[in-house]
Amino acid sequence: MATMQDVARLANVSLSTVSYALSDARPVSAATKSRIEAAMAELGFQRNAAARSLASRRTHVLALTFPAMQQGLGGTVSEFVASAAETATKHGYQLVLWPLGANQPREISDLAKQGQADGVLLMEVLLEDPRVEALRATGVPFTMIGRTEQVADLSYVDIDFTQTTEDAVAHLTGLGHEKIAFLNHSAASRAEGYGPTVRADDGYAAAMRQRGLEPQAVLCDENPAAGRAAMSALLARELGLTAVITMNEIATFGAAVELQSRGLRIPRDVSVLAIVTSPGVGAMSNPPLTTMHAPGAELGRLGVESLLALLHVDGSHVAGPVLLPCHLEPGASTGPVPPERR
Repeated sequence: MATMQDVARLANVSLSTVSYALSDARPVSAATKSRIEAAMAELGFQRNAAARSLASRRTHVLALTFPAMQQGLGGTVSEFVASAAETATKHGYQLVLWPLGANQPREISDLAKQGQADGVLLMEVLLEDPRVEALRATGVPFTMIGRTEQVADLSYVDIDFTQTTEDAVAHLTGLGHEKIAFLNHSAASRAEGYGPTVRADDGYAAAMRQRGLEPQAVLCDENPAAGRAAMSALLARELGLTAVITMNEIATFGAAVELQSRGLRIPRDVSVLAIVTSPGVGAMSNPPLTTMHAPGAELGRLGVESLLALLHVDGSHVAGPVLLPCHLEPGASTGPVPPERR
């Protein structure tokens, strides 16, 4: 049986445009409406199916809140968005971007109250995130991609930063490293309580101390120049550094350049392990980075399925809460400690 999604695809319009054309909820041009009606006729689409959908007052739109205009879409986030969009489409939904951050709860609340989306995927979550209460007040279902500090009765999927940093430190200590630094996200993200920055910092410190090693973490803005400056600051501490864990995709490239500009070879002199990233991003470096692959595609799928379960969509199931670790993807940037530095 043909669906509204099939009609939208054949007519080359959005799902919401089909909905508007059938319900007259918003103006649709005569040409577009004619194209939709032709697609319905060709597919044998029954208006009673549309009527059931419209009677439920659903837009068949899911909103993804991500401040992409400020941050851009990195490799890991791109994996997530592609998977989320694909999963939404399979269930007859359209994924749209709301480029709104944690400092814009009112704007998110206004869009939700206007019925712009049936549900919301909340990204870039802070430990104390005002968007959570704003969405709760509207009654619009939402799932977090990330976690607030208190998660009781909330739907979420997230990376297991404790396990990921434990595995990262274990990989490097297994190669004989003891002087291991951590290049994290920015000081601003730490100050505002950005979940990944805080949880990864805490996990790294715990993994180091559990082994009797001294943590050496540095916060770094998300750009190559900041990565060079951060690596320079670490080397200036004269720690006898032999390895660095990075969780900052763009800054990692600057850090690698700084090492190489000082005549330090990767991994002969200093090993570099990039976590919460992807092998595709790691391949851009020379040598290719050893990475701990962020489960972006799986998080995208599970996040959408969790949200659709809240909407009681046929074929969906409750996936969360879920915590997924990153998995080691061997590259060429980690190796044993040189004998002379043991």
